[in-house]
Order: sequence, then C-alpha cells, then structure tokens
Amino acid sequence: MEFNLGSMIGDVGVGGVAGFITGYALKKFMKIVMTIIGAYILSLFWLQQKGVITINTQKLFNLAESATSQTVGLAQKAVGLLPGTGAFIAGFYLGFQKG
Repeated sequence: MEFNLGSMIGDVGVGGVAGFITGYALKKFMKIVMTIIGAYILSLFWLQQKGVITINTQKLFNLAESATSQTVGLAQKAVGLLPGTGAFIAGFYLGFQKG
C-alpha cells in the first residue's frame, strides 16, 4: 500500500470546502424558512385580533411543532447522506457558524 500525501490533502480540502458550503447554505435556508413561518403565524394572529378569523391555537402550535420536527429530521437525513469525513464535518460546522 502506497501512502500518497498529495491525494489525501486534496480529499481533505474538497471535503472541507464542500462541508463549509453545505453548512453555510443550510443555515441561510433555515433562516429564510423560519422567517416565512414566523411572518405567517404573526399574520394569522393579526387577522384573529381584527376579528376576520378564529384560530384554534392548540392545533396551530401542534402543527408548527410537527413541521419543525419534520424539518429537523429531514436535515439530519441530508447530513447522514453526505460523506462523513472529519474535514467535511469541520467545514460544515464552520460554514454553519458563519451563515
């Protein structure tokens, strides 16, 4: 077995860059989705305050909790499908922090 340092450095670099880009994009996407969901819920409460609609808040919060848990589960599956190298994980962490 031959030890090829150049190939190993290339794999680590690509994994780190891919992880950084993935983490950065995922955090930006999560911010956008949470902003849209928050604006939607606020608009529903505003319409309720104006008397236009009636909201069953218990069902609304159960629905929001369900959607949040499904989103987190999907994110965990997506990360599970990606290469599990240390460089990728480190890059993902850094990208998620920067995003």
